[in-house]
Amino acid sequence: MSDAKRHLLICSCENSMPLDREAIARGCGSCGSSKADQLCGADLPLFREAIARGEPITVACTQEAPLFRQVAAEASFADLIFTNIRENGGWSDAAELAGPKAAALLAGAQPEEPFAPITFESDGIIMIYGRDEVAIEAGRRLADRLDITVLLTHPENVVPRRVNDFPVLKGDIRTAHGHLGAFELTIDGFAFPVPSSRDVLRFGQPRDGAISNCDIILDLTGNTPLFSAPDLRAGYLRADPRDPVAVERAIFRASDLVGTFDKPIFVRFDSSLCAHSRSGIVGCHRCLDLCPTGAITPSGDVVAIDPAICGGCGFCAAVCPTGAASYAMPGPDRLTGRLRTMLATYRVAGGKQAIILFHDGDHGEALIDALARYYDGLPANVIPFRVNEVTQIGPESIASIFAYGGVGAVFLTRDRPHHDIEGLRRLVDWTGTAIAAMGFGEDAVRILQTDDPEQLRGGLDAIPAGIEAAEPSTFLPIGGRRSLMETAFSEMRRVAPAPVEQVVLPHGAPFGSVTLDVERCTLCHSCVTACPTGALSAEPDRPMLRFDEIACVQCGLCESTCPEDAISLNPGLDFVAWQAPRRTLKEEEPFLCISCGAPFGTKSTIERIVAKLEEKHWMYRGENAGHIDLVRMCENCRATAMVHEGFDPNAPQRRPILTTDDFLRARDADKDGRGGH
Repeated sequence: MSDAKRHLLICSCENSMPLDREAIARGCGSCGSSKADQLCGADLPLFREAIARGEPITVACTQEAPLFRQVAAEASFADLIFTNIRENGGWSDAAELAGPKAAALLAGAQPEEPFAPITFESDGIIMIYGRDEVAIEAGRRLADRLDITVLLTHPENVVPRRVNDFPVLKGDIRTAHGHLGAFELTIDGFAFPVPSSRDVLRFGQPRDGAISNCDIILDLTGNTPLFSAPDLRAGYLRADPRDPVAVERAIFRASDLVGTFDKPIFVRFDSSLCAHSRSGIVGCHRCLDLCPTGAITPSGDVVAIDPAICGGCGFCAAVCPTGAASYAMPGPDRLTGRLRTMLATYRVAGGKQAIILFHDGDHGEALIDALARYYDGLPANVIPFRVNEVTQIGPESIASIFAYGGVGAVFLTRDRPHHDIEGLRRLVDWTGTAIAAMGFGEDAVRILQTDDPEQLRGGLDAIPAGIEAAEPSTFLPIGGRRSLMETAFSEMRRVAPAPVEQVVLPHGAPFGSVTLDVERCTLCHSCVTACPTGALSAEPDRPMLRFDEIACVQCGLCESTCPEDAISLNPGLDFVAWQAPRRTLKEEEPFLCISCGAPFGTKSTIERIVAKLEEKHWMYRGENAGHIDLVRMCENCRATAMVHEGFDPNAPQRRPILTTDDFLRARDADKDGRGGH
């Protein structure tokens, strides 16, 4: 494990599960360990003795973590980590075989990672948006805690209140922007109530385009949400007005949204790596297509991510081909490092056929808990791996699982996810294609969408046995995310059961090459200027176009920028090309300046331009024929020659100056042509 000095406290939980201490000892190496049957009760002195020794401690119990933290705090002890081996392995029909998994879970246990926060300030100004008395009643319930405004959309037969202790207005929200503490609403049909309303509430003259600001929005209309991915928008609460329980829950949540709140900054962004666009031409837009909250917007040649709106799904980090966006909870290097530790420990402890089950805390952890308590629990070879969002997982993590000796990666999601998981499906599709091509087996990467514990177990049992790497890799996950991605796939291929040199991947994969139509290409190097990674390059002293496959991220900027439509993308893995030097896509003989001999342009291009100008342009024909030599000169010599000759290529063609003698000669010639008449 990562820290060999940690002391392990493992407990059979009153003998409700077996503990394979030999497997744990094999996996965790020189770690000391103490076994208990009731660590939270009769055997609590074992815990006190361990903290008295001052050793870092990992406790194999999360249920009683508050108790252990309290005892540790009384002794001013802080180096404490918890992991759950009971629901994740011990409570299972395969518990006798779960020793290697317990060792992996103990080895992979980590302290909660601190996060960089963004702070929201809410003064409790709330807009309750509804259609009838349900919204007004919610206002009454919250009036003692929040600053209330009720906005009714198309109200009918609303009874006037005896006392107007908060405003009830009419209008339809056309647009909504912002987040907790900083919402801005544009309202059409905005109108105040008529004070003389008698039997039903009536309103005055409406107007469109009214602007309102608030800290919180409670949407009780039952209509389409005001925001995409509404569950991820801080400060926006929504409930069906026909569901009293949902309304009650929303009112309770709204009452607490006053004060200062910290939200994690989920994604780190390095704009210098962004391949979105160049010179107004759009290339990569993967993150823009997938962001469910609208937190990502174009900003010049790059994108901007608003951390206040970001919901933390991680789609942008998972699909970013350059590593400009990377998930911060944890970072890809730390996450991959944990996979390395757990899979290595599992193997050393005697485990085989390891499958990593990625799950979140809200849905996945509860489902695994229910599976352990009421059904057969997890299979012995399935290692649960909790993350903030399963959609944060990138291709580097998936490839690493197989490089480190695993045989499967499973993503557990809700039956109806809170946001579209199309990005995850694409990731599973192209990584699964690469992994199958390497001989690890078909469908080794898959998604399980379920809210049912039995369906979860059935889905896991249905996974066929995979093929393990004979000698798994032990590479260290260091470097930037793109570098880590390249290393993970290279190492996966190196240890693969049936390594291949090339794999064709679907569109959108972050690896591949380009095809150049050499007949159409003029070596203008527009693609070189646009390429954000240097995959396409030119040589300063010779007209050529070169390509470095490992640097290509398939952003499409070269394809979009090329004025001759000479470039097309070919997504795929070519491990031979990754190791090869830059290859030349096109090379031509340079044209030598007729004045100084310096190379510039290509011979074919200059000759083609000269021929066209001599044929078509008055400035380079007849008495002006000498001007064509300017085209055959380099930029510096051309400028010098134009200054010395007083030649202005932009000047209009001069009309000849005619004299009286010219007219007389023309008249005489005309008479001669008509026979003297």
